[in-house]
Amino acid sequence: MVVATIIGSAGFVVLEDWTLGDALYQTVMTLTTVGYREVGELDSVGRLWAMIVMVAGVGIIFGSIGVVAEYVVDEVGSGRREARTMQRSVDETRDHFILCGYGRVGSTVARELVHSGQRVVVIDTNDESRGQAEADGHLVVEGDATDDATLEAAGVTRARGLVATVDSDAQNVFVVLSARALNPGLFIVGRASYESTAAKLTAAGADRVVSPYTLAGRRIAEFAIRPRVADYIDAALSHGELAFSIEEVEVAPGSWLDERTIGDLRRDGIFTLAVFHGPQRGDTNPPDDRPLAAGESIIVSGSTEALIDLRSRA
Repeated sequence: MVVATIIGSAGFVVLEDWTLGDALYQTVMTLTTVGYREVGELDSVGRLWAMIVMVAGVGIIFGSIGVVAEYVVDEVGSGRREARTMQRSVDETRDHFILCGYGRVGSTVARELVHSGQRVVVIDTNDESRGQAEADGHLVVEGDATDDATLEAAGVTRARGLVATVDSDAQNVFVVLSARALNPGLFIVGRASYESTAAKLTAAGADRVVSPYTLAGRRIAEFAIRPRVADYIDAALSHGELAFSIEEVEVAPGSWLDERTIGDLRRDGIFTLAVFHGPQRGDTNPPDDRPLAAGESIIVSGSTEALIDLRSRA
């Protein structure tokens, strides 16, 4: 439009010997198809030039509108705008859990994480699974979780943990390998459909490995042999079904828990079942005079209110 205005004005100045102001006014009127009146009488050459400016104005304006409309329709129809909005939300997320695979197992894991107050970013290649994850209120990243770029888009370097629940054991191993390489401090849980895969997932860098079928078999046996115990543990680990619960709390450096004793917690109505100071090292039923140290994790039980207060102080 700027170029057409300059050229059109110059044409009227040269062909009709108009002033620059009159030529500019006539050109803008012609390009915008307003057409109040002619600044002066036009001869045949001037009229020809005016027609050229009219055609140029119509072509430029309506052509631009068409291009913009096509772009808007394409953006809305292709879903790219929504994808960019979703990615901006993911980029702003910190200390979240990345869930790779949103099938029957993955959706259950996501629901439990949300119940525990965690934010979840779902990675899946299936359109239907991603749509269900969005409908359930989760942030979603499209792509293969074995790809480093996809994991980085999901914020693997800012995440608190990653859960690999893809249906394929081989893919879960690759997901764990990639995530561990990108974030050595990430807590990773891997799903293994077969017992032989568990060792591979551990070697790949998974902190915990779970086999849904093995776990389901054990739970069924527990219900068959000790149904009341199994019911009580399930209720204690659920969300608000009992006024009594079991929690895992980390002892942060300089926190209220640092250098407190087991007896201090007992006096607050909190019972310490075990103290872990390594991946596989733990003390069960610790004595009252045992002090807690930064970096340890404690398994505690007590009233829901007491545990909430403990977590806030920790």
